[in-house]
Amino acid sequence: MKSPDKEDPRHRFGRTGELLAEQFLRAQGYRIVERNVKTPLGELDLVVEEKEVLVFVEVKARASEAFGGGLSAVDRRKREKLVRLASYYLMQRCWGDRSCRFDVVVIEGTPPEQIKILHIKNAFDASTGELC
Repeated sequence: MKSPDKEDPRHRFGRTGELLAEQFLRAQGYRIVERNVKTPLGELDLVVEEKEVLVFVEVKARASEAFGGGLSAVDRRKREKLVRLASYYLMQRCWGDRSCRFDVVVIEGTPPEQIKILHIKNAFDASTGELC
């Protein structure tokens, strides 16, 4: 097992991105329900609420827009996985009647330097997996 000081820099960067996304969403009035939800199917980055809507947030942190940036990493396969994870999450909590959506938060840049935060609300349609 790795000690905390020997953590992979990419994981540390990803965790920092998730913290920045969480702070950003809180400032926008979202309520954090859970973070880093582990399931047998994978992990949900953030589960938040905006008024009565449960929002599953995928966070992508990138040092730059090189290689298509963070949004390009949420491809069809990733979107399908997120839908399965959300369905599992809702089933485990008997929340099948909740109104839900999928958002993506892209963090670009490296703190503490200038960073950009792009929040894509309702980023894709869960029934088709198509980007909105």
